[in-house]
Amino acid sequence: CPVVLAPVNSSVAMPPPADIVKVAIEWPGAYPKLMEIDQKKPLSSIIKEVCDGWSLANHDQFALQHADSSNFYITEKNRNEIKNGAILRLTTSPAQNAQQLHERIQSSSMDAKLEALKDLANYSRDVTFAQEFINLDGISLLTQMVESGTERYQKLQKIMKPCFGDMLSFTLTAFVELMDHGIVSWDTFSVAFIKKIASYVNKFASDISILQRSLAILESMVLNSHDLYQKVAQEITIGQLIPHLQGTDQEIQTYTIAVINALFLKAPDDKRQEMANILAQKQLRSIILTHVIRAQRAINNEMAHQLYVLQVLTFNLLEDRMMTKMDPQDQAQRDIIFELRRIAFDAESEPNNSSGSMEKRKSMYTRDYKKLGFI
Repeated sequence: CPVVLAPVNSSVAMPPPADIVKVAIEWPGAYPKLMEIDQKKPLSSIIKEVCDGWSLANHDQFALQHADSSNFYITEKNRNEIKNGAILRLTTSPAQNAQQLHERIQSSSMDAKLEALKDLANYSRDVTFAQEFINLDGISLLTQMVESGTERYQKLQKIMKPCFGDMLSFTLTAFVELMDHGIVSWDTFSVAFIKKIASYVNKFASDISILQRSLAILESMVLNSHDLYQKVAQEITIGQLIPHLQGTDQEIQTYTIAVINALFLKAPDDKRQEMANILAQKQLRSIILTHVIRAQRAINNEMAHQLYVLQVLTFNLLEDRMMTKMDPQDQAQRDIIFELRRIAFDAESEPNNSSGSMEKRKSMYTRDYKKLGFI
């Protein structure tokens, strides 16, 4: 009998190769290009192919980036994160972009400088761009702008105060984002820069963005450098931080407690108790209860964490006292412990409990002291 072969079911599609990713690529003024990216090919070859499709020369000056809110550059290290259906954008290379922004933020035009700093704050979240900008000594440029900015634009502040505030905010944002990548050591910053950042905690207290970034910078300085801890501790006091806890912005309150925690954590042992005494004098506990814990809003996770850290640091100061043995010959200590037991347990006792035998009372007292944690 002849063998009859059944026809292949054409509706069953073969899965695409694992190394092929289908994407759309945008370019200003052109329709998006649909193409398949072969992940086995060098990224430079793919960029050249895209550039050739739009007749763009100098393909080494271009790069691909995600067209979402992140705008992160695609590199050989992260290209495997590209998903099917992703929308990418052809743009200038990180090196070109960094060079252009480095020049733009030094523009003599206030409007041009403001736009450049806004772009810099956005791009600095990307470690690929950050590395290129830092290679141009960009961190030093930003710190110089911060150190001299107030004086340089002092005459313009009255008529251009909003513009100056925005410029400073974007400058500090870019600085924070660049430093968060861990490429540059915190030990490199001058006393003048530290003084300027510390001054913003008071001078721009009404500008939430500047205050928040200044507090974030101070926290990082304290946590990442012993030398900077000492310099910051000389410039910022608990009294200057407390008012920021009495406001209504929970993010500012969180950063404020984070700075207090950092100062507490890095303080030498002999200074911690002194700092705790200052916090007690400033009624920190009462302020936190009133303006944070009992405020008419939920406590977010970061605030809860910072409160926990503060609580642990405070309790740790009591450990030596907790582990100190009492002196059996000290009648004052004995009286205090007797009174502690009475307050804790006599309210639960029966009115005629004291009429029991001495042995029974001693047994009961021993049990009570164990409950209180005594041996």
